[in-house]
Amino acid sequence: MQGLQCRNTVVPMLNDAVSHPAAPVAPTHVAPVVGRYRRPWLFFALATAIPWALWLLAGALSRQGDHPVLVALLALAGLCAPIAVAFAMVWPEAVLRADVWRRLTNVGEVRWWAWAVAVLVLPGALLLGTGISLLFGYSPDQFLFRDGYSFTGGGLVPAWLTLALAPVLEELAWHSYGTDALASRWTVLRSSLVFGVIWFLWHVPLATIEGLYQAEVVETGWLASLNFGLSVFPFVILMNWVYYRSGRNIPLTILFHLVANFGNELWQTHPDTKVIQTAILLVVCVVVVWRDRELFLTRPGRAIG
Repeated sequence: MQGLQCRNTVVPMLNDAVSHPAAPVAPTHVAPVVGRYRRPWLFFALATAIPWALWLLAGALSRQGDHPVLVALLALAGLCAPIAVAFAMVWPEAVLRADVWRRLTNVGEVRWWAWAVAVLVLPGALLLGTGISLLFGYSPDQFLFRDGYSFTGGGLVPAWLTLALAPVLEELAWHSYGTDALASRWTVLRSSLVFGVIWFLWHVPLATIEGLYQAEVVETGWLASLNFGLSVFPFVILMNWVYYRSGRNIPLTILFHLVANFGNELWQTHPDTKVIQTAILLVVCVVVVWRDRELFLTRPGRAIG
């Protein structure tokens, strides 16, 4: 019942959004500014290689069980590395500094439907997927709230803090520099798919650190691991959709990521149900991309300008 109620709320909202996409804000300066983010490969090479080195070391130490503080510090350092790389690339150029500040503070430019997508779509897809899973014999107890979290956080850092910190630290890097750096060369759709591959690979060494979510996913089995990789793509496509249709607002992407993290931990969801959620989100993405192909199939400057 909850899944059906959520469907009745989310589906009309999505249909309205893709039928009447919000007119982008300040189109006269979006195209040239996006073009100033010129070094995607340098950014992603550093933003991936540094965390990989730190996290692989943290993973090796975590399995020895003797260095919990060092493991936590290495994990946090890896999470912060992309922000440091983004800062190093943005700071030398006054135009980029001004652009990032504008995108951090232009909350008033975000349309209501974009906030609704950020808050409702991923949890809504999960609840709908849970309802569908009942048809295959899965327990209705999945609609009950979870007591605790599906992972420990490694024992030193609380799981809730990991869930809260990761979206903030990641999106401050990905959407301050990385996303626009890719979109300066390619369409929004191609940029999203490329970033999806990069982002999945970026997460891989986290699976070596005991107690983290990615390690728990791998231990759950191959289907959960495969689904984690596939789920990245609709996540990125939908997040970039609201990002580029909302004046490239960064706090909106942080909220989107926060809701996804905590939404997946809120209920007693069976891992197989998350596969259904991913399938639902892929269908939503096909509809969104087709209905708003003006945005997805051109470069952001041309689509928004």
